[in-house]
Amino acid sequence: MLFLILLVRFPVYSSNATDTILARLNDAIKNKQHYVRLKEDRILNFKKIKSADLSQEQEYNYNLALYKEYQKFHSDSAILYVKKNIKIAEGLHKKDWMDLAQLQLANLYSSSGKYRESEAILKNIRRNELHKSLLPNYYITYREFYEHYNANSNSKDFIKQIAKYRDSLLGVLNPNSLDYKINKIQKSIYQSQFDIAEKELLTLLKESKDDNPQYAMITYLLGYIAMKSHEVDSVEKYYALSAISDIKQAIKDNASQQELALVFYELGDVDMAYKLTQSAIEDALYCNVQFRTLLMSQVYSIINTAYLEREAQRKSELKLYLLCISLLSVFLIVAVIYVYKQMKKVSRIRGELYETSQKLAELNKGITEANNQLQERNAQLWESNHIKEEYIAHFFNLCSAYINKLENYRVILNKKATAKQFDEIYRILKSTTLVDNELEELYKNFDIIFLNIYPSFVKDFNLLLITEEQIVLKQGELLNTELRIFALIRLGITDSVKIAAFLRYSLSTIYNYRTRARNKAIVSRSDFEEMVMKIGLISLKS
Repeated sequence: MLFLILLVRFPVYSSNATDTILARLNDAIKNKQHYVRLKEDRILNFKKIKSADLSQEQEYNYNLALYKEYQKFHSDSAILYVKKNIKIAEGLHKKDWMDLAQLQLANLYSSSGKYRESEAILKNIRRNELHKSLLPNYYITYREFYEHYNANSNSKDFIKQIAKYRDSLLGVLNPNSLDYKINKIQKSIYQSQFDIAEKELLTLLKESKDDNPQYAMITYLLGYIAMKSHEVDSVEKYYALSAISDIKQAIKDNASQQELALVFYELGDVDMAYKLTQSAIEDALYCNVQFRTLLMSQVYSIINTAYLEREAQRKSELKLYLLCISLLSVFLIVAVIYVYKQMKKVSRIRGELYETSQKLAELNKGITEANNQLQERNAQLWESNHIKEEYIAHFFNLCSAYINKLENYRVILNKKATAKQFDEIYRILKSTTLVDNELEELYKNFDIIFLNIYPSFVKDFNLLLITEEQIVLKQGELLNTELRIFALIRLGITDSVKIAAFLRYSLSTIYNYRTRARNKAIVSRSDFEEMVMKIGLISLKS
């Protein structure tokens, strides 16, 4: 029942990829103030570098840079710096500067809800007197003016004006610019050419990074197309990507959070819808984007009501859970009383069996002690064998390394003698007698130590071979080459390369010895070396 309740309360409707993106969105909302502080610190650092003796032109460009920082972040501050530029342009009688600042102010006024002031500024600007470079700003400002106005009235006339100024904007923008491509895509969307628009947007998305200011617009438009196509998973994905980009860039004038809130509300996830609505309203109020505040106030009232209803429902469910817990507690108390009575009965029976259990405990104790002693002896024996094997293996490696060093030393001195630096040393060191003697001594020590550990190795090894192929050692010989190869295998050195290096034979020789021995085996060829590894552990005669 609990599982069903959780399933109803937390429905699953997203793919794993979308879930990951939504998790990133939640994290971005959680750390939103961190991104705001980064933005504020960047602006503050920029303000600190301002020089006291800036020219009027430098002051204008300085204010312009701050306007761009504040435009989508804090519109009141952006207005302040635009007004400063208007005064500078008036003082210098720079018409182009004045027109640019006026267009910027008109745009900020329309986003702040001051439509009359914005319209008055735009009517005072004559398009035919504008510099060619300012025409895109002119058409953008007019288009956004009607977009802001239309957000509250939804008039067909305004929609036509938006399309009109978008077409004019496309006529003056560079066809290769990103702004041109996005506006052209918006036109395709307006004409319901969603397939064309989506294809072009996906191409732009591959070329854009999430820190690009236009990335949020691209993903927002993809989300809008997905919504029109009723692709819920894609709607969530692209609106969430757009919202993440806006939050990380501290862009407060955004639309994706509001749209995503409505999506989650329709899907029944009121908690997420409420979180996004709260975040969107905070951004709109912070930036003073009036038209978005009005839009969000309508959405907020709906989502907030649903959220409060959900909270009330949760409280009712909590009361139900508490009632269930109370009933379970009563049941538990009854069960404890029942168990207590049963335990008293068991205690009475236990008293009767006490003597028997004591005797069994003593016998068990004796067996346990004997078993512990046996385990201890086995552990000691295993440890002793392990130490022997480790010791002998290390000993052989050290001896082999020592012989290699002597051989290297001989080669070095041989090179010096070849250079005829010391003729007498050359004649002495050219001989390999020293190495041969060391090898002979090494193998002799190996044979002695190995046979001390496994005294019946030769006998047991022969038992693995057919009678006519059994090894007969020469007088005074402890092990021959073949026996040494399998002695190393018994010690766990099964790599033919290592065996060849130790015994100073070629790799092919070692392979031949091992193959020949398997061919002579009385047991299966595949089991022969495994049986060699067991010499000294089991009786091979059986």
